Amino acid sequence: MSGSAKSSPFGAAKHVAVARGLGEFRSGRPVIVTSADERVAVLPIDGMTDEGLVSFRLLCAPGRPYLLVTARRARALGLDGSAPIGLTIDDLPAAAIFSLAADAQSTRPLDAVQPSPTAAAAIELAKLAQRLPALLVGDIGQAAANACDPPLMVVAADAIAQFRQAATETLTVAAEESIPLNGGLPARFVIFRDGIGGTPIAVVVGRPDLTQPVPVRLHSACLTGDVFGSRRCDCGDQLRLALAQLEQNGGGIILYLEQEGRGLGLANKMRAYRLQDTGLDTLDANTVLGFNDDERDYGVAVRMLKMLGCTRVRLLTNNPAKLDGLVHAGIEVSGRMPLHGPINSDNRRYLTAKATRAGHQLDYILGAAVEAAKSPREP
Repeated sequence: MSGSAKSSPFGAAKHVAVARGLGEFRSGRPVIVTSADERVAVLPIDGMTDEGLVSFRLLCAPGRPYLLVTARRARALGLDGSAPIGLTIDDLPAAAIFSLAADAQSTRPLDAVQPSPTAAAAIELAKLAQRLPALLVGDIGQAAANACDPPLMVVAADAIAQFRQAATETLTVAAEESIPLNGGLPARFVIFRDGIGGTPIAVVVGRPDLTQPVPVRLHSACLTGDVFGSRRCDCGDQLRLALAQLEQNGGGIILYLEQEGRGLGLANKMRAYRLQDTGLDTLDANTVLGFNDDERDYGVAVRMLKMLGCTRVRLLTNNPAKLDGLVHAGIEVSGRMPLHGPINSDNRRYLTAKATRAGHQLDYILGAAVEAAKSPREP
């Protein structure tokens, strides 16, 4: 099944295997990743127990599994490299292995090993599952694989690389309904669903004229900011500002995307927050965990807009990367509408990092920083 190009009414066999592999990763179980000339067993360390670690070591015996981390995580540990790297783990327990993959610093001596190119593909599988991008990897023979009951899922490395786009293409409209918002603002909620359970949402506010450029907000879900009013970010403020601007402009669309923590997922966002509490900024915290500073993919947003019949937009954003992502995918962007939320003592460092390091167009943040620097300090 892993390398098959066969298709059925239920999808291409290799993509079905990846979807099932995602389910295994989310449940904390290993999968077998294959390429033309090798097969390895991989297990996410995110959620791994000591019991699961013992079982995985037995599965890979007589060999010894190693920890696979991304190049960004390796650099955070002081190792050079531009590709994923393996680290020996000897007889470390599960908690110590997790610490090696996620803590800001490690005092343990590091012994690097050359990782399997096949296993490196599984890092994308971990990211798709919104798990930490760190895996245990070990060789597995056919006899050991056959002895597993139930059998381990087998996933082709090349299918993992293709899967994100394949999942985007499965997007359908699952349901839609009119829901009045505060102040009587009319809105239609369009619930999309993809083949792996994702449910991005389009909120169509008012009656936007699709023959003209439509005001559109691509909004990454933020439970802490959107729902609970967190002061650590400006996400909730931007969402409310966007709704107000859409009302003033006679309507528009908000795409509410499942990209918590710039694509890391909620648990990893909390881990990044913990690292920020040690002094790292929002970008460095992501990379210390082994992620890119921004893991979002706007392919699903493009498909949603096209399915809604919207191909010309005025984007409500401070982030030039969103404009570039839509333009490269064939959406005509006729302009940008900024969203400037309030600055407070808890989000100032976050907003400054976005302005100075991520290229977000937040001149008011930079201006406030300059004014603060000019102000005389109190004795």
